[in-house]
Amino acid sequence: MDYGVVISTVWVLLAACLVFVMHLGFAMVESGFVRAKNTVSILMKNVATVIIGVVSYFLVGFAFMFGEDRGGFIGLSGFALNGLPETVAGVPLTAFWVFQAMFAATCATIVSGAVAERVRFKAYLAFGVFMTAFIYPIIGHWVWGGGWLSELGFHDFAGSTVVHSAGAWAGLVFAAMLGPRLGKYGEDGQAAAVPGHNLPLGTIGVLLLWFGWFGFNGGSTIDGTTAAIADIIAVTMLGGAAGGLAAMLLSTAGKGRADMGVTLNGILAGLVGITAGADVFSPWAALAVGAMSGAVMVWALGFVERVLRVDDPVGAVSVHGACGVLGTLAVGLFARDGGLFTGGGWQLLGAQVAGVLAVFLWTAIASVAALRLIRLSVPLRVTEEEELQGLDLAEHGSLAYGEELLSGVSRAARAGTAARSDALGTASRPAASPAQG
Repeated sequence: MDYGVVISTVWVLLAACLVFVMHLGFAMVESGFVRAKNTVSILMKNVATVIIGVVSYFLVGFAFMFGEDRGGFIGLSGFALNGLPETVAGVPLTAFWVFQAMFAATCATIVSGAVAERVRFKAYLAFGVFMTAFIYPIIGHWVWGGGWLSELGFHDFAGSTVVHSAGAWAGLVFAAMLGPRLGKYGEDGQAAAVPGHNLPLGTIGVLLLWFGWFGFNGGSTIDGTTAAIADIIAVTMLGGAAGGLAAMLLSTAGKGRADMGVTLNGILAGLVGITAGADVFSPWAALAVGAMSGAVMVWALGFVERVLRVDDPVGAVSVHGACGVLGTLAVGLFARDGGLFTGGGWQLLGAQVAGVLAVFLWTAIASVAALRLIRLSVPLRVTEEEELQGLDLAEHGSLAYGEELLSGVSRAARAGTAARSDALGTASRPAASPAQG
């Protein structure tokens, strides 16, 4: 018996379970950051993402990502895991697939937060299939499946760009095509705050995500016998802490008080930023990258909302998109071997820039094409009446917090419908501009 294989198999499966827990974290964060009337809706999207993601990735996604290479662009073998070797990267094929399937679902579930509170459930499900079966696996093949970006020297250890930025860019496109939530932008064009309903849930979600991230980054070694796991988990811890600290200090400086939501997103920002170089960053670099990620996230929140005018209820684009880019580029600056600031030249940084741009362009173009195709058969957005009522009742016929709230929510929905023209004005209607979201 090869005990090295046994240890690595156990480690990869344990890490896969930790990444699975991240889906609970996403569900809690997003449900806490939306209004109570949309809690069941966002929970359904998170659960459904795992369901459809696992099936889609099993049937075709894994083959496109890790199948036999065709021109550096796509894999074309191993559909439903047929015809593949029994071991991959030193562990059983099934163990490797389980771990990768959790990554595919993670990428797709990032989209759910960006489009929360107005997307139609059927449209979201259809897009989730596209993400896990095709859009994400193509990117994964370029980087982790022997494709052209890996040949170029692009380095993304656990997915700052492959997973996080890809999910964010898809969410950005989807949110822009949907338009903003009713009442998000007033007649004067100013963005209005739409507070979430449950910060305790959001806090639980972030801490669960932080916990799961140790498997997300640590498990990417696909080797349970290497001492590098300790360093990877250490820099992951430091990155999250530095991101939260930077965001907390900036919110305090800007508002005169520490903002809980910004601090929570700062932790996630630091974790996203550290992910690309978790295997090549020193602890000091991890602190720097994490802190920069927290700061960039705070800036990006305002940029997305006020400049791009995209309505992203949970800050997914700022956390996963902007910080994914920063973390990926930081590899070209701080990597122990080849980083510009550590004695290397420009080659690695150039490869990182190319990878960031390629993933953005592919994800944006593919997402637009997929959404236009979906729109031919089902509307992307719920009606105004359904949005005012809340997607929990309109699309799922249930409430998150029990029947005692039913009458109150129904009265509020009726009152909101009657007063819509006075309270919201024309600015509350879904925007048609491609720059809206």
